[in-house]
Amino acid sequence: MSKIMIVTDSCCDLTKETIEELGITVLPFTITFGGESFREIFDKSTQEVYELMAHSDEIPKHSQITPLTFQETYKSIYEKGYTDIICVSINSQGSGTYNNSIIGKDDFFAENPEAKGKIRIFNLDSKNYTIFYGYPIKEAVKKIRKGAEAEEIVAYLKDWFDVCGMYAVPYNLKYAKKSGRISAAAAFAGDMLGLKPIILFADGTTETVSKFRGEKNIVPKLVECVEKNMTPQTPYIMIHGRDDTLAREIEKELIKRTGRKAEMYSCIGGVVAANIGPDIVAVLIRRKNK
Repeated sequence: MSKIMIVTDSCCDLTKETIEELGITVLPFTITFGGESFREIFDKSTQEVYELMAHSDEIPKHSQITPLTFQETYKSIYEKGYTDIICVSINSQGSGTYNNSIIGKDDFFAENPEAKGKIRIFNLDSKNYTIFYGYPIKEAVKKIRKGAEAEEIVAYLKDWFDVCGMYAVPYNLKYAKKSGRISAAAAFAGDMLGLKPIILFADGTTETVSKFRGEKNIVPKLVECVEKNMTPQTPYIMIHGRDDTLAREIEKELIKRTGRKAEMYSCIGGVVAANIGPDIVAVLIRRKNK
């Protein structure tokens, strides 16, 4: 009988309580800010990170998860009798963590040759950030509890990563430009004109798909974009930063147009906030024609 463990990193932005309830393994990113280093989620809450950012112009720094950490994690799970590990990582275009997860696998089997044939390790690149991969991991655990095999879970996750996308509006691009991690922000030069971009996070890349003027247009423009690109009758997820006001307004409009409430709400964690800023609203959808 198969015994499956899901491994991921803390940029999945699942809460500590949810992680414990799901029984998954989450490897934390270390964030350095103001001369202090701490583990995302486990040492400081998202709200505590927001509070730090509110009182400083410094951009938090974070380091990738090392191959050794993955190797040791795989060994610990193997020793507990698991037959399959499904390891889901942050977008490989924004972090070396996915590649490190593969190096860690190779090192694990090199150090533990007897494990070959006893445990399988599937390494998946989420090609995205935050709850984009946190949500399907949550759903994957439900499938595992109902008896799904590893191949079925991997297929479900790959389909999600290929088809879904996040349409996001950062309130300003200060953090994105300083961090250099969001290519769409670097290519967008509308701040001086009061323009705001709608950035699509999908397929491992970022793209400015629309732009408009003024904060008052965030809600109607993002709703219009989401409605145009969302597969009808599929779940959507609201994503926000330290303030969920606009996310609530957008959901109200989407309920009017689709008849469906948001599947869940999620706030971005410290790693994502360091690269896009703590003030953002986004909608995660299953895209049409994908």
